[in-house]
Amino acid sequence: MASGHMTHSKVTPYLIYLVFITTLGPLQFGYHLAELNAPQAVITCERKSIHSSANGLPQCIPMNSSQFGLVSSIYTLGGLLGALLAGPVSTKHGRLFALRATTIFFILGPVAETLAPSIPILGLGRLLSGVGSGAAIVVGPIFVSEVAPPTAKGFFGAFTQVMTCVGILLTQTLGYFLSRDSMWRFILAIAGIIGALELLGLVFVPESPAWLADRQKHDLARRVLQQIRGRDADIHSELEGMGSSTRSDDDAGEQQSLLSPPSSNLPPKQPPVTMARVITDPEYRPAIVAVVGIMIAQQFTGINSIIMYSVSLLQSILPTTAALLSVLISAINLVMTLVCSPLPDKIGRKTCLLSSIIGMGTTSILLALGIYFNIKALSAVSVLLFVASFAVGVGPVPFIMASELVGPESVGATQSWALAANWISTFVVAQFFPMLNDALGGRGKIYWLFAAMSGIFAVFIYLRVPETKGKKNADEVWGREDQRRRD
Repeated sequence: MASGHMTHSKVTPYLIYLVFITTLGPLQFGYHLAELNAPQAVITCERKSIHSSANGLPQCIPMNSSQFGLVSSIYTLGGLLGALLAGPVSTKHGRLFALRATTIFFILGPVAETLAPSIPILGLGRLLSGVGSGAAIVVGPIFVSEVAPPTAKGFFGAFTQVMTCVGILLTQTLGYFLSRDSMWRFILAIAGIIGALELLGLVFVPESPAWLADRQKHDLARRVLQQIRGRDADIHSELEGMGSSTRSDDDAGEQQSLLSPPSSNLPPKQPPVTMARVITDPEYRPAIVAVVGIMIAQQFTGINSIIMYSVSLLQSILPTTAALLSVLISAINLVMTLVCSPLPDKIGRKTCLLSSIIGMGTTSILLALGIYFNIKALSAVSVLLFVASFAVGVGPVPFIMASELVGPESVGATQSWALAANWISTFVVAQFFPMLNDALGGRGKIYWLFAAMSGIFAVFIYLRVPETKGKKNADEVWGREDQRRRD
């Protein structure tokens, strides 16, 4: 129905602005995830400069490895807390309120980290930053999915992962240059500046039209969607896909809104679904199983073993280039995520996931062989191909699908469970990878385990994860539309 011009007009500068501001939260997630990696030796006084400290703050904070591990991993605890809170808050009070709340944590956390004179204050800052990151990774993808054109939800949804990669690359690059003296504090302070800029940018961001429509604020939903799509864009079919009667006052004289079925066929408006109900209600259970499963797969196939431990992992094989290789890994992750961002809309979400996880499993085997037999070229190429495979699907697609497998009344709770699973999995990998690697005797043997996990999750995705490409709502994804009409 829409012409090529009409389709093109849907991607407006204002939409690009909304996606950019919203995904500054995922950028912060990636930034804080990797901010302590490069400057670890300087922060913990392992490598101490002869220069005096500035502004009365200690130049470094003495820490042993277990204390540093606690400071690092407490971020994931904050992330878990933020993920659990964000879904219900965004469902009850709106996506915009939740997004603005995250920026408070993105400002307070870095302030505490930057000015930290001791371990407890540094840990508190990391905890607060984690709360903001956990919440942003829940709410950001929901908002982006609800403002993106239906035919480009996968493309714009991929920018959650793109901006996460930008954050990782930014902090690792800054760490490469600023890991000396007291300069490490500037690395932590920059995150606070980004948080303040996001708060300012959110002043010009409206509430999600899908959330407004779900709350029966039809006129406002229509106006917001028209503003996002452009003055001349045809938004009727998209409003229909929201599953709400979005009549304007000018249409009040019509016998029935053209954007909804007859009122006798409409089910009663559902109240927001709680986190408890979304895992106990048989209607939502398949979606929860699918999205939680792919979130766990994202971590248990080994990506953070590369992002967080690539330097120590490859130090024995590539002693002079391991640090630079970690920056290159982040760059490859970003470039491949950008290049692959159109794929979910072109070949489908499920195809991307399967291609990605099979690629990760294959390159895990190659990496295990490269490290075991001390083949430098094979090890380096395998790491880069592993990260590239991750970017094809397992990286971006899980963040897209949570908002496509359920309706707007339950997307907040579903996203919270999904990201809670993701944070717990991240914590498990971050904490136990070094120990398990040592227990297996090192030499890359752990990547045989990651290869096996990739195979298991490939079977899970094939059997339990539905395709959402081209489906206008969750009922169509799960084949419930005909049943709804009969009822």
